[in-house]
Amino acid sequence: MTRLETDVVVVGGGAAGLLCAMTAGARGLRVLVLEGSNRVGKKILMSGGGRCNFTNTGTGPDNYLSANPHFVKSALARYTPWHFLELVERHRIAWHEKELGQLFCDDSSKLVVRMLLDECAQAGVRVETQAAIGTVGVGDDGRFELDCRLGRVQATRLVVASGGLSIPSLGASGFGYRLAEQYGHAVLPTRAGLVPLTLSGKHQERMDGLAGVAFPVEARCNGQAFRNAMLVTHRGVSGPAILQISSYWQPGDELRIDLLPGHDVDALLAGWRHDRPDAELRTLLAEVLPRRFAQRLTEVWLPSRPMRQYSAPQLREAATLLRDWPLVASGTEGYRTAEVTLGGIDTREVSSTTFESRRVPGLHFIGEVLDVTGWLGGYNFQWAWASAHAAGSAF
Repeated sequence: MTRLETDVVVVGGGAAGLLCAMTAGARGLRVLVLEGSNRVGKKILMSGGGRCNFTNTGTGPDNYLSANPHFVKSALARYTPWHFLELVERHRIAWHEKELGQLFCDDSSKLVVRMLLDECAQAGVRVETQAAIGTVGVGDDGRFELDCRLGRVQATRLVVASGGLSIPSLGASGFGYRLAEQYGHAVLPTRAGLVPLTLSGKHQERMDGLAGVAFPVEARCNGQAFRNAMLVTHRGVSGPAILQISSYWQPGDELRIDLLPGHDVDALLAGWRHDRPDAELRTLLAEVLPRRFAQRLTEVWLPSRPMRQYSAPQLREAATLLRDWPLVASGTEGYRTAEVTLGGIDTREVSSTTFESRRVPGLHFIGEVLDVTGWLGGYNFQWAWASAHAAGSAF
């Protein structure tokens, strides 16, 4: 069997793996990246509609979910969105801010992958695709030994940047979790995050025929609230507001939607009754909501009649429903369409400074494989960059 010796092996050629590799390589270390699929950076390529929402200028610890919420602070403080933006500008990649601090490429996400590969090449990093790993062990000399199509690879450091379970069509697998458990690490339960919600039974029937309708809402669940667009789909609901709240929702949890965020709904209804007493509620709601949705709302939840026929208590009830519309979801679309994986390797057994295992010297975990999940809007890429830089600087 062919033997290959190197200083660092990085498992996974995604955002975290490539930035860690180039960081370590730039410090003079021999680095080998092993990517199991046929190309690196697949999630980068498909993100942001092909334009890669590569960071968010508002990134802070509060934008992440973890059982150990303090874990993210050190890495995020040491490698900020401005550090990555400097790299982007150095490679003359044009960018723009879309909304809420989200930064995108003007052109193609391919430029971000090319930038990372160019940095790796400059640092002497070797990148191999279709290099799925068989067994992993530790030799008598304390070095890691991995079997893959290159033969047996030996390294002083092993960095696991293999991601989570989301979007298996891009090559996602549970390799990182299995490896962590092999060495005694706890893996917290995983589930799909930033994912569309599904409806069933009468709740789906009530939304039948509304697929494609989208409008701004505020989605609330378990003390969290996100204001952005909601999209009705054939299976349930999606859109940024729903994707965001999905990370905080689990089956059985109460989910409420403000259908008219930013409006004083009581004043709106009272004004309609005063100024347009003969107009039907259905007609007036169609001026502030999509017509099809307003129609369905007044068929199922709010009986429509001329405004002068509503009593003050009835208007208050209508306002409450518009502010606090109940959405009863049955589940999610799962890992197939989820942008991230919630849960993962318990961070209490990993150094927040070096990302080294507290159980196995030389073993590091970075990126999505850890129990750290960011909001929608560039936060997960920033976690990839920050955790990767911290580990790559620590060897």
